[in-house]
Amino acid sequence: MEHASGFVLPNSGHNRDAEASKMGMWLFLFTELLLFGGLFIVYMVYRMINHEAFLLSSFELDVTMGTINTVVLLVSSMTIAMSITAIQKGNIKLSVNLLYATLAAAIIFMVIKYFEWSSKIHHGLFPGMDYYESLPKGEGLFFYLYFFMTGLHALHIIIGAVIIGVVIYRTKKGLVTSEKYTLTENAGLYWHLVDLIWIYLFPLFYLIH
Repeated sequence: MEHASGFVLPNSGHNRDAEASKMGMWLFLFTELLLFGGLFIVYMVYRMINHEAFLLSSFELDVTMGTINTVVLLVSSMTIAMSITAIQKGNIKLSVNLLYATLAAAIIFMVIKYFEWSSKIHHGLFPGMDYYESLPKGEGLFFYLYFFMTGLHALHIIIGAVIIGVVIYRTKKGLVTSEKYTLTENAGLYWHLVDLIWIYLFPLFYLIH
């Protein structure tokens, strides 16, 4: 930014970099929304075609586990938002602790998802298994979409956890401060997207009935 006197303010370059970083993150999030939006449309089309089969298949899912994971992610959205506020106010310790809480939520989500997937695989509902191959076409399609879409979401959870880990490391090193916290903001944006996607996945698969 150029001051009226003609001098260039020292933080103008940083401000431009921060804005460019945010714009890049928003563009990336837009492509992610397009990806999952397309998958949601595919799901809805097949659900209309195979309504009864999808309904019967949904009873195989554990609504309690899905509900717990939903609460866990909602809490994690709150903790990472609070972490951003903390770093803006210069409270490094609180910001890092809240990021750790978000990371813990991610781990809890994945552990619950592991047990849930294990149960389905144990019953032969994973695509390619013998029991899965004997399912009616509509039911098989439901579980194919279930594992693919929740698996893709889980991959995003893992990526988000890695990003949060990087933010924690850089914050502890003093590279993220109350003056330079764009990385924390971008991590928060990504994590909110991950939560938003699950908010749609949960009712689509678990609450059909």
